[in-house]
Amino acid sequence: MEKSWHSLPASDCLNLLSTSEDGLTIEQVEERREKVGLNQLVEGQQVSLLTIFLNQFRDFMIIVLLAATLISGLLGEYMDAITIVAIIILNGILGFIQEVKAERSLAALKELTAPMARVRRAGKIETIPAKDLVPGDIVLLEGGDKVPADGRIIKSPGLDVEESSLTGESVPVMKHANKHVDEASPIGDRINMVYMGTLVTRGKAEFVVTETGMSTEMGKIAGLMQASEESLTPLQRRLDQLGKLLVWVSLAITALVVVTGVLHGNGLYNMFLAGVSLAVAAIPEGLPAIVTIALALGVQRMIKRNAIVRKLPSVETLGCATVICSDKTGTLTQNRMTVQRVWVENEWYNVTGTGYDPTGEFIYEERAVRAFRREGLKRLVEIGATCNNAIMKSVQTEQGEEWTCDGDPTEGALLVMAKKAGFDDPESVYHRVDEIPFDSDRKLMSVLVEEGEDVYLFVKGAPDVLLERATKLYIGGREEALSNTTKKQIVAANQQMAGQALRNIAFGYRKFRSIESAKAEQDPEQNVVFVGLCGMIDPPRQEVYDAIQKCRTAGIRTVMITGDHQTTATAIARQLEIIPEDGLVLTGRQLDQMSDEELSANVEDTYVYARVSPEHKLRIVKALQGRGEIVGMTGDGVNDAPAIKQADIGIAMGQSGTDVAKEASALVLGDDNFATIVAAVEEGRGIYDNIKKFIRYLLSSNVGEIVTMFVAMLVGLPLPLLPIQILWVNLVTDGLPAIALGVDPAEKDIMQRPPRDVNEGIFAKGFSVKILSRGILIGVVTLLVFLWALHTQPQNLPRAHTLAYATLTMAQFILVFDCRSVDGGILRRNIFGNMWLVLAVAASLGLFLLTIYVPGIATVFKTVPLHGMEWVIVLIAAAIPTFALSIRRVGLSAMKTKVATR
Repeated sequence: MEKSWHSLPASDCLNLLSTSEDGLTIEQVEERREKVGLNQLVEGQQVSLLTIFLNQFRDFMIIVLLAATLISGLLGEYMDAITIVAIIILNGILGFIQEVKAERSLAALKELTAPMARVRRAGKIETIPAKDLVPGDIVLLEGGDKVPADGRIIKSPGLDVEESSLTGESVPVMKHANKHVDEASPIGDRINMVYMGTLVTRGKAEFVVTETGMSTEMGKIAGLMQASEESLTPLQRRLDQLGKLLVWVSLAITALVVVTGVLHGNGLYNMFLAGVSLAVAAIPEGLPAIVTIALALGVQRMIKRNAIVRKLPSVETLGCATVICSDKTGTLTQNRMTVQRVWVENEWYNVTGTGYDPTGEFIYEERAVRAFRREGLKRLVEIGATCNNAIMKSVQTEQGEEWTCDGDPTEGALLVMAKKAGFDDPESVYHRVDEIPFDSDRKLMSVLVEEGEDVYLFVKGAPDVLLERATKLYIGGREEALSNTTKKQIVAANQQMAGQALRNIAFGYRKFRSIESAKAEQDPEQNVVFVGLCGMIDPPRQEVYDAIQKCRTAGIRTVMITGDHQTTATAIARQLEIIPEDGLVLTGRQLDQMSDEELSANVEDTYVYARVSPEHKLRIVKALQGRGEIVGMTGDGVNDAPAIKQADIGIAMGQSGTDVAKEASALVLGDDNFATIVAAVEEGRGIYDNIKKFIRYLLSSNVGEIVTMFVAMLVGLPLPLLPIQILWVNLVTDGLPAIALGVDPAEKDIMQRPPRDVNEGIFAKGFSVKILSRGILIGVVTLLVFLWALHTQPQNLPRAHTLAYATLTMAQFILVFDCRSVDGGILRRNIFGNMWLVLAVAASLGLFLLTIYVPGIATVFKTVPLHGMEWVIVLIAAAIPTFALSIRRVGLSAMKTKVATR
């Protein structure tokens, strides 16, 4: 059973691990390494590259394409066979590359572990490879070190650890060896523990290794990533279903045509060729290629909108997303602490601006004021900037000047506040003499400074601690005795800001006669003059609010999942209007007490999950998926990776995200902008619409061909189309026009529609009726023209074939423009709104006319030239299926509108 090391005293941990502060002996180390293995992450069972490549050809549609290749070869259509083989190989290579990339997650995870570690063994300090650590080793840490294993702290003078990649907390965590931590506490609250892969930002510590390798928290994440399964996207499921359906349809068509034709006296060989030609027409061998092209071009558009797609089908998946689970820190917020409120001299000031950009003002009673003209505010700003070890840096980017912080984000926020006040260079005013570093016991940091002949100790720290040490109040440029009434006002101000999820810091000072007198004090941080408070927060990104509103309009629910505190998470969620009045907020501890059934019952009403672990995030995603939701999971940390991989669409931050998160994801946001997800949703919906338009166009055309041939043979007519003509119609209509249809611009109302049902089939919402009605009409008009030709010139069968061939082809060219609108038909959208489609149809029309008017080619296709009146009949007949149904649709729509307005 796993031990709760954080709930045990350090001495008990040493005893249980049979070690001491002098460390293990060499014999103990070798014995334990033999038992637990190396301190490294172990990948799951490896699949060879050859197996991964061969697996790409197990897809049902690939089997369909192989069948089409065989049939094309039997017909002597070697170019068709070569084209189909090329498509198969291309798809296989693309799938192989994507799968190999996706499995780099654990390799990236390994890079986060420290390569070397300083340990004490047998009383001697030495530096060893981190992989050689074993439970019981005593490890020494200092600022800048990466923690090499999980462990219980035994000494920690002023230790701060950056754990955001593991817990999602936006600020470094203060660690303390002697603090008692409850057994049920989540990782973020275990202040006496350190974890593999986290970063020491300040201080020193010694810890005893409690877990190594796959037993560490990082190792557990690796295990979760191995265990999580990537499910098929809705698009992949739909195409798989369609492929299976079309295979059986094609086999049935072949059998029916052959049997019917033979029963009417036609030769078996000719009927077999005709049946196989129709079967090839029924199998959309171009479908995977068109889908890939449509997705790839959509990806190019998304790159321009700062979204990088790692897995092509993921673009379409976003189009049907119903829930986006977003990490808070760095995703919804800037991951940059910002001072927002200041309380000084019993007055409130708001500070404008966000992040590390020093642009902003101090607002008092709705008007901007100059901070240095107000004594209390001036002194608070000076203390915050001087009692500070952070460094602000400015770099020039393509977007302009960008500021970054080296050091503690909290101290960076104080420097930014000082710059907004006009206090740019603290060292030019105050000469630092000494420093009392921050300590988690004292919860204070102080610096001893000189200003001319004056000597000050500037102090900042926890409000309650500093207030206990204060005896005076700085107000109006004077020091006054700190009364009980004033103390209550300070406490009330602190509580008010805390209620707004602000992280509060108090400021004070003490004046000394000399440097020597200050250093002679046993506790110089007593009898402090209290100056004021400031409240800071990691603010929401400015563009996120609009993005969440757009998601809501599109029927997508945004859920915040974070390792941060409940109060902070809820405040940000309410500020962004993520959570409705009756929305639930759950913590990791509450999740631990819930069964899977209870979580499933509450998951639809919960909008914020706070203080959660990687296991919780994974469990939440699975619970949502169990309720039929299509889940997008955003994140940037190692802790997000398992849930990102499990989600229907995993989204990682490109700038702040770890390599682990990126490699586990399907989509990477290049600008870390939540609003980019909205663009991705729009692209996803547009791409799915375009794929559906192509399927509708393709199958309607194929139904027209099938109706033409089958009905003719059923009633004993000659074949209206020759096999070579059927194959050429397929080539010119399934080629360029279909590709151009696959990149059609999205319709204007695409983001006003609700997400489509994940269980919705390709033929839902009357889609099959549209396909059959167009196809049957195309077949009927083609047969009518064929009959008219036989009636007017009974002995001229090539002319009848040519007229049917032309009618069928032109009907499909007109149909492609009708398919541009999902619901409105050809009259709803501007024909020239997609110039690529216009050019594609023009090029395909040219290829078609070559088979009629170029003598050598016409001989192969057994066609004859058509003249004026014949073309008039062809074009009128070809337009009937599209325009007749479009006019009918417009009429029905007008009638519905008229009834609705009565």
